[in-house]
Amino acid sequence: MSRLRVLHLGKFYAPEKGGMETALQTLCRGQQRALETRALVMNRARKTTREVVDGVSVTRVACWMRIGSVAVAPALALELARAAAELVVLHEPNPMALVAYFVVRPKAPLVIWYHSEVVRPGWRYRLFYRPFLEFALRRVARIVVASPPMRNVPALAAYRAKCVVIPYGLEPDRYQPTALVRARADALRERARGPILLFVGRLVPYKGLDVLLHALPGLEAQTVIVGSGPLRGSVETTVQRLGLGDRVQLTGEVADDERLAWLHACDALVLPSTTRQEAFGMVQLEAMLCGRPVVSTDLPTGVPWVNVHGETGFVVRAGDAASLRGALDRLVADPELCQALGTSARARVLTTFTADTMCASALDLYQEVSRPTGSIRTGTADDLAGREREEGVR
Repeated sequence: MSRLRVLHLGKFYAPEKGGMETALQTLCRGQQRALETRALVMNRARKTTREVVDGVSVTRVACWMRIGSVAVAPALALELARAAAELVVLHEPNPMALVAYFVVRPKAPLVIWYHSEVVRPGWRYRLFYRPFLEFALRRVARIVVASPPMRNVPALAAYRAKCVVIPYGLEPDRYQPTALVRARADALRERARGPILLFVGRLVPYKGLDVLLHALPGLEAQTVIVGSGPLRGSVETTVQRLGLGDRVQLTGEVADDERLAWLHACDALVLPSTTRQEAFGMVQLEAMLCGRPVVSTDLPTGVPWVNVHGETGFVVRAGDAASLRGALDRLVADPELCQALGTSARARVLTTFTADTMCASALDLYQEVSRPTGSIRTGTADDLAGREREEGVR
């Protein structure tokens, strides 16, 4: 019996970093035995490449220019038309993929993984983005979101009946430290001046780094910021202005093993994001899987659903440096509390957020929507509310 041909239409693919890229790679790799899985994404360079990554066929389409943060890849539509997929999985937000889907209009069923929403949309969004998204949403068989709160985003209001929740998952073995990683983590801890608080992510406004820095003066801990981005200069200036030069370390981008070493070396992860652009916080799962508690914020997204207040860490008011400082004070002052929360955090990932669980749930969904006489539910959100409550979270 031939395997179902599934084409993932994404933005980028590993080794590109990001929560969306991590989820895409995990799905493709984890379902390769059951499906004929391929990834169609964009390249950073002006050439199209084809390769096999961990058994997954990956086509990276030439990017000819960028408009803001959007990569323009005209050949994406041509590659989509050639793909002959039996199921298309479109990872959103992804404006170039939406345009390609609109142009080609594949007959294969469509599933959209709605990773995050576009926050504070302007006229360009309403004129050039929203119409293509609406076209895809009208044709979609299912919309996948990673947490229950994401079913309530405004863009999906008219399509909530098509939404299912499949939480992101990680591969636990990939976060077990090798001997070298463990030795590196031990060395990092030995050099640290007190407990280590870790931030991992892009240095962009919605990550709340300014809030974090204003929560740190007088705190007896070392804060390590791993990542790069346009706010690097601003962060460095604020560090110096607040007199934190000996307490805050900016590492820039680091290799995977170094990143993992920091996750095992730290006492807690801090995710001080301030807007809905932080839809889930995949790095929370990474830290939790390494047995570390998390301090995150009360965003109306999946962030506080992942990190359970008082169980796996603390959830504080977004944008509130005093609230953040209070949670950090508690963790820095109580190593036993850190350890207990970290143990609970790891247990939560292993029971709810594994790659096996995510891939199995997605496989069931793909097989359902691909049946010739598939039992695809239709109707309004009100019509299906009762059935949704009975079925719960997929």
